[in-house]
Amino acid sequence: MAVKPPAEYSEASIRVLKGLEPVKQRPGMYTRTDNPLHVIQEVLDNSADEALAGHGKKIRVTLHQEGSVSIDDDGRGIPYGLHPQENAPVIELVFTRLHAGGKFDKGSGGAYSFSGGLHGVGVSVTNALARRLEATSYRDGMVARMVFEAGDVTEPLVVRKASDGDRKSGTSVRVWPDPKYFESPALPMPELVHLLRSKAVLMPGVSVTLTNEKTRDTQTWLYKAGLRDYLMQALSGDPVIPLFEGEAFADASHESFADGEGAQWCVAFTEDGNPVRESYVNLIPTSAGGTHESGLRDGLFTAVKSFIELHALLPKGVKLLPEDVFARASYVLSAKVLDPQFQGQIKERLNSRDAVRLVSGFVRPALELWLNQHVEYGRKLAELAIRAAQTRQKAGQKVEKRKGSGVAVLPGKLTDCESRDLAHNEVFLVEGDSAGGSAKMGRDKESQAILPLRGKVLNTWEVERDRLFANTEIHDISVAIGVDPHGPNDTPDLSGLRYGKVCILSDADVDGSHIQVLLLTLFFRHFPKLIEAGHVYVARPPLFRVDAPARGKKPASKAYALDEGELTAILDKLRKEGVRENAWSISRFKGLGEMNAEQLWDTTLNPDTRRLLPVHLGAVDFNQTEALITKLMGKGEAAARRELMELHGDSVEVDV
Repeated sequence: MAVKPPAEYSEASIRVLKGLEPVKQRPGMYTRTDNPLHVIQEVLDNSADEALAGHGKKIRVTLHQEGSVSIDDDGRGIPYGLHPQENAPVIELVFTRLHAGGKFDKGSGGAYSFSGGLHGVGVSVTNALARRLEATSYRDGMVARMVFEAGDVTEPLVVRKASDGDRKSGTSVRVWPDPKYFESPALPMPELVHLLRSKAVLMPGVSVTLTNEKTRDTQTWLYKAGLRDYLMQALSGDPVIPLFEGEAFADASHESFADGEGAQWCVAFTEDGNPVRESYVNLIPTSAGGTHESGLRDGLFTAVKSFIELHALLPKGVKLLPEDVFARASYVLSAKVLDPQFQGQIKERLNSRDAVRLVSGFVRPALELWLNQHVEYGRKLAELAIRAAQTRQKAGQKVEKRKGSGVAVLPGKLTDCESRDLAHNEVFLVEGDSAGGSAKMGRDKESQAILPLRGKVLNTWEVERDRLFANTEIHDISVAIGVDPHGPNDTPDLSGLRYGKVCILSDADVDGSHIQVLLLTLFFRHFPKLIEAGHVYVARPPLFRVDAPARGKKPASKAYALDEGELTAILDKLRKEGVRENAWSISRFKGLGEMNAEQLWDTTLNPDTRRLLPVHLGAVDFNQTEALITKLMGKGEAAARRELMELHGDSVEVDV
């Protein structure tokens, strides 16, 4: 039998995906593929952005008999004239080009100051994954229509004069999602209803209608009171105190935030029932939360804590944590952020660091004032929080007693935390003593422990389990964590685990990556059940700091970037704010030791603003993973490693 020659890797091997091809090849990178709801939401969000900008009072969604979906609004209508640079109708670019949109230029001069649309990717993804899409724009007394199939134009732009039956302005989009891209072609009705109702809640005075042609049902949502009505309907328990609601937005004279940035909120505290928690940024639902929710938590906690201190209500020996105030809180939070940074294209989580200060800065003073105007309600809320703290501390003590007296002596270089509550405790395995010093000073002493590691950790891939403790560093890691080394098929005793999160914290450079790999090798080989149970994390310190000068009424500011991509985004934002080119300065951190305690806290340790990557094994077979790591970490595997590098070397980014 002839042996097939290996495929040649040459210039011709590189394929460039054009137009909407990347979306069709990898739809999961751009949208959810379990059902078409998210591609429909992309169109809906555009209509909502029009209403948010003050153009339009009606949004109508129609589910047609044959499976298509129409979204109609009375906004300004998508422009259909020729684009000045691209020489193609704008409506065509919107539906056929990735990164073509009207929402990049925030602030003065842009068509949208606040919007969920950021990347100019949304509706072009909808079009790419649709068998057919019809787009009609009504504006300037004219009607413009285009039809696409599988993302390509099949009926070019036709513009006609509006007749008496046509609306004066707005956009109509009808989509036939292509079932081959989705696990199920059916729209999940409860999720769709929830999405439409929440849009109406967040835009008081805008009516949102859903018509189902199959069932002949029509539902319309129009809220005057907005968040309060919505939260009261959703609550399962009775509030302990009246609902705390409010809104606050920065004006043009605000020194830290842009005109119009801010939040609306409504918070209820209940003793029983499941908490209701919903958050939005520029009307986009953020189901995985993010920094705006962290700001709400911080604002609530600080206000309640200062009320408790002012009235001397805290019993001796009780320590209050943010979770104690937040545990029984239900809320709906709607934030407006000028240039939000989301995690991923489907925008489930807000990552903008400034959003913590934005929301907290408005919520805290409002709640402090309210509590001091309603002291009896303040006392009830204080009772609820103190009770939660006492329950938590008792649970922590129980775990401590169960460990027995034969606990190994903790390593001397471990700087431990005060709390014994596994749910909140974290230990950071820090590269280098100097970084360990900054981490000790910058950490939260209540719940964060620091274990500095000297030099490179031993490669433990081929070290026998009973020889592990000959290495001091590995002995100290095991004793500090409170779990003995074990194999993938063992059932180790995890009752001695001392920290809910074991975080690897190393420099953002090549050496730091090597230490990270050595520690991950240790955990995968000798502590696999810690990874399986979700206790191992990798901290992600920033690589760059950008110092921007004062601009207008805004003081000088600093921002941190994880990588080159985030650095570019920060510089783009400064340009939009009118900062002169190169008036900023960019510092590159060579290592954690260059950061002072405050910088390390802000960027890497603070749970509200840090990036923490959970380590998990994914869906790959354990044996496959083991074989791959053997190639990478095994002593006699130089030939296999070389082959691996020759095959995949070009796909690796190297930071020298």
